[in-house]
Amino acid sequence: MIGKIRQKLISLEPVLTKQDPVLLCPICERAIPSSQKDAHHLVPKSKGGKATEYLHRICHKQIHALFTETELANQFNHAAILRGHPDMQKFIQWVKTKPDSFYEKTRKSTRLKSA
Repeated sequence: MIGKIRQKLISLEPVLTKQDPVLLCPICERAIPSSQKDAHHLVPKSKGGKATEYLHRICHKQIHALFTETELANQFNHAAILRGHPDMQKFIQWVKTKPDSFYEKTRKSTRLKSA
């Protein structure tokens, strides 16, 4: 026979020990809080893409502010390739100085506005 307190502790044990796995953003390599987690299609759905990766919301918005869906499908369909682009490198250096939960509205690139 197990005492009431012990029985309650056993029933709570999975809750106490279970932690959400820490996801790292493949773009900025910072931990992604659940409130800032966005799924990004590596190849846009409109171009037939199915695979997704979780990114910080601000990183995800920055990608779509800089690149068209065609560019994402043909050239920038992997996190390592995106990280190598000079505009993304500037953004990554800036965002790495911010807290993991940081978010700021992202503006479209002037290159995309004129296209």
